[in-house]
Amino acid sequence: MARVPTTPMPDEEVERALVVTAHPDDVDFGSAGTIATWTDAGIEVVYCICTDGDAGGFGLDFPRDQIAGVRRAEQTEAAKRVGVHDVRFLGYADGKLVPSLELRRDISRVIRQVKPQRMLVPSPERDYERVGRSHPDHRAAGSAALDAIYPDARNPFAHPELRLDEGLDAWTVPETWIAGAPHLAHLSTHYVDVTDTFDRKVAAL
Repeated sequence: MARVPTTPMPDEEVERALVVTAHPDDVDFGSAGTIATWTDAGIEVVYCICTDGDAGGFGLDFPRDQIAGVRRAEQTEAAKRVGVHDVRFLGYADGKLVPSLELRRDISRVIRQVKPQRMLVPSPERDYERVGRSHPDHRAAGSAALDAIYPDARNPFAHPELRLDEGLDAWTVPETWIAGAPHLAHLSTHYVDVTDTFDRKVAAL
């Protein structure tokens, strides 16, 4: 994970964190050990999952209309294993995610609701060395999340319906972590030791 340009805020200064991912299980593979260290430190963590993972599955014979419900339930249970009890699904179609204004608005809504001091988002860049990290949905979620962080969520005139119709004031996110950013690897200055939480990461998976 990379944070530019300085080292992270101490965990004791962070009350709330928001994690944005494209699919159920993305956070478990990528960051569940880190999330467990945060919840252990008393940080309230919220997951914002852009899709229901309905294009994933369990073989061709599994009823397709049941996949979304199963994936939501799995992610909700996995989150509990690392101390997360607030999981929000945006309901976009798996495999068709794009960094649209609508997605930016919906992520901005969650930012303004949660008011996080720290966010963890996917990288919007393609990684040619580890192509699995570069699923189009991952890149779309990362791009939309970063645009929601800046400029949308902090600008009271962006998506004005959030303020006027829903009473959600602008919120500036002080710190953003980008997971799996290939072109920021040389700038990574902070690593999280998950030795003590690794078993819980595996349990989440």
